[in-house]
Amino acid sequence: MFGVDGRGRLQALALPEAFRVRLDSQLHLIDTVEAEIEDLDGRIRGLFDADAGYRALRRIPGIGPVFAAILRAEIGEISRFPSPGQLNSWAGLTPRHRESDTTVHRGGITKQGSRLVRWAAVEAVQRTRPGTPMRARYEQILARRGNPAKHVAKVAAARELLDCVFYALRDGQVRRLGHTSAA
Repeated sequence: MFGVDGRGRLQALALPEAFRVRLDSQLHLIDTVEAEIEDLDGRIRGLFDADAGYRALRRIPGIGPVFAAILRAEIGEISRFPSPGQLNSWAGLTPRHRESDTTVHRGGITKQGSRLVRWAAVEAVQRTRPGTPMRARYEQILARRGNPAKHVAKVAAARELLDCVFYALRDGQVRRLGHTSAA
């Protein structure tokens, strides 16, 4: 119903006048909203296409135009982060760490920082193909800890992805894609 074929079927329906008017009104609203979305997409594309950081982000596997725009807009000026670890910490992807004397407790991720960057990084990881450092990290953790650790593996791979994002925004080129880190 949401494609070209569905639209044709809706217009071909033999409906009483009151229902036809209502259906035509709804189809007109859909057309108006889609036109607005296309207009805004064009404007956003125009803003980001000239940005070197956005273009560098697009070269990272798993990051398309939407994720690149989200990451670029949310992270802003990368120079405020001295290292990729601090970007990961800001995004809330680092493990909680409590320490007292000789006792260390590590927990789940802190989830403090940008929810949108954290979400985009995890989603982008799920779209990466085999052969990328992020996918290799994910598979490495699954091999070591088993299937119940798939969420842990996604977050670890998202940290790897944000490392690549850091270098892409800082240097204008993607680094760390040629090798994977050991666990």
